[in-house]
Amino acid sequence: MNRIGIGYDLHRLVENKPLFLGGVEIDYHLGLEGHSDADVLLHALSDALLGAAGLGDIGFHFPPGADRYRDISSLVLLKEVKNKLDRERWIVSNTDSIIIAQAPVLAPYIKAMGENIASALDISRCAVSVKATTTERLGVCGREEGIAAQAVVLLERVTTPGPDAHEAF
Repeated sequence: MNRIGIGYDLHRLVENKPLFLGGVEIDYHLGLEGHSDADVLLHALSDALLGAAGLGDIGFHFPPGADRYRDISSLVLLKEVKNKLDRERWIVSNTDSIIIAQAPVLAPYIKAMGENIASALDISRCAVSVKATTTERLGVCGREEGIAAQAVVLLERVTTPGPDAHEAF
């Protein structure tokens, strides 16, 4: 059985915070406001994964008011999402995501973001797509007030062979 999930996240840009996207610290004078590291890419991806598995959303599993998640790396949260998928016998077939930001230029960081995601999900790098786009100065992202991300994932359910199967699973 296959399941598709979609995720979206948006955070405000603020001063005096580092900017993390895809688990990579981006050299920029503003960062994203949030309880954790506010990594919109990993939050959107986590929501897509949880949704595809029918497990709710990131806010349910990692409540934004919980002290233990304050300033936590979203890579840690993504790995916990992967553990939840493993327990439910879901494997990640592929991910496709896009970061929506007028600035900064993200092209130099895309490869590292993809590598972080592949490592956290224990999948091949070729199964991870990360892209970035601007909004041509339109809307919240275009005015550089925030950064958003969207993600789509495909999960596959691992089935255990029945009692008549001859090979070990």
